[in-house]
Amino acid sequence: MNNYAQSPLEWTVVGSDIGPLMLAATGQGLVSVVFHAEGPVREKALERLRSRFGTEPAESASGLLAGPIRALRAYFAGELREFALPLDWSLSGGFNRQVLRELAAGVPYGAVVGYGELARRVGRPEAAQAVGVAMGSNPLPVVVPCHRVVESDGGIGGFGGGLETKRRLLALEGVLPAPLF
Repeated sequence: MNNYAQSPLEWTVVGSDIGPLMLAATGQGLVSVVFHAEGPVREKALERLRSRFGTEPAESASGLLAGPIRALRAYFAGELREFALPLDWSLSGGFNRQVLRELAAGVPYGAVVGYGELARRVGRPEAAQAVGVAMGSNPLPVVVPCHRVVESDGGIGGFGGGLETKRRLLALEGVLPAPLF
């Protein structure tokens, strides 16, 4: 049994401008945000939580997710530019966690950073590809804004939520023009 077995673990799915998002939280804070959270995607995310925490995630009941839901709604309404939520980093570790924390703290709304620059910021200038891996493993997308990491040549780069989702998030933040239709 791991240390998390006694911690509350709740989840819910909320609608957003980029499709359904599954949110999960522990008593420590928001632990997971999952894109396209329908059917098999949601079930895979729930299994990951069960495996990691050694407990059955409960559909939101005690209010652990009230703050994250309000914050995400405000973000998509264009009213929130900086998330000030407690985060549970237990689904990330080592270099990946270091990079994600730097991203969350150092790349504000409406700005972008290159993979290489982010690697330099964490003291590993040779690790641009590893930064890409860290972005792909981000358990808290949108809140920890991996959509703000782009290629140094101006390309949009990859994105676990799909390139159209990345474009929409960057357009919401004013980095890219909004789609015409």
